[in-house]
Amino acid sequence: MLLVLALWQALSQALAASGGSHWTYEGSDGQAHWPEGYPDCGWQAQSPLDIQTHLVQYDPSLPPIEPEGYRDPGSGSLTLTNNGHTVQLSLPKNLRLHGLPSLYSAVQLHFHWGSSNSRAGGSEHRVDGQAFPAELHVVHFNSEKYANLSVAKHQPDGLAVLGIFLEVDSVENPAYNHILGHLDSILYAEQEVTVAPFSVRELLPAHLGHYYRYSGSLTTPPCYQSVLWTVFRQPARISATQLEKLQKSLYSTKDGKTPSELLVSNFRVPQSLNQRVVFSSFPVGPSEYSAVNKNGRSKGPLQKPPYQESKIDHEITPC
Repeated sequence: MLLVLALWQALSQALAASGGSHWTYEGSDGQAHWPEGYPDCGWQAQSPLDIQTHLVQYDPSLPPIEPEGYRDPGSGSLTLTNNGHTVQLSLPKNLRLHGLPSLYSAVQLHFHWGSSNSRAGGSEHRVDGQAFPAELHVVHFNSEKYANLSVAKHQPDGLAVLGIFLEVDSVENPAYNHILGHLDSILYAEQEVTVAPFSVRELLPAHLGHYYRYSGSLTTPPCYQSVLWTVFRQPARISATQLEKLQKSLYSTKDGKTPSELLVSNFRVPQSLNQRVVFSSFPVGPSEYSAVNKNGRSKGPLQKPPYQESKIDHEITPC
């Protein structure tokens, strides 16, 4: 049996490698066809999920997420890239996460969003069927056990991703301008620009003690099932203008290729829960999220979350 599993894993990796980066979210190479070139995308523990709160199990032993170095990423510049599927920011390894089974070091962050012409939302995860306008993912690898991302991504405990819902607010969020302010320099696929270091902590929600936790996968090919997901209960907020900047600035095609294709709706649909369980670090009551308006602004929570746990939302000072 072990030999069969090893051979299947080797075959999956070979097929994924041969598939290259030629995949899309819609059409003949869209997500419905991903398993044809990337077998892991058809497995049973895929992400994202539509988190059904009545099925969530409260686990009081789940500790708060403790970011280290997020406020001071160092003096080196960061690289912001349009990879044709999303906008991605490289992160230094001195950004770490505590409060997980192992120590995880940051690699990159990226976004998923919808279209200004669609009411389908843009987040990958949902809560009780409700999507948000966009979602931020901060990707880390298990640096306690593995040398780098390339090794870790093939291991069941190799990756940890923070999922942050983005909600529209009436005021601008200055932290997000460190990224959105540079999109005009990376309009087309494979373009990149250097960005001055900034406090990545300001991109996250104020309170990190309440979250959903489950084991899943990368949400894009090759869809390796190596991710420990932490999806925060509290959204981060950006203005309608900032959301529009994300939705209308980038192209999924290279410069000079016609027709140019706007990079929108780069989210995977929710996958089946199958035999998995979603845990929460807080007692889950009735559904907290109401529908999201056409402009991406939430109509308000059905139940106001009690965000008074700031004493457990702290950052470890780097040694």
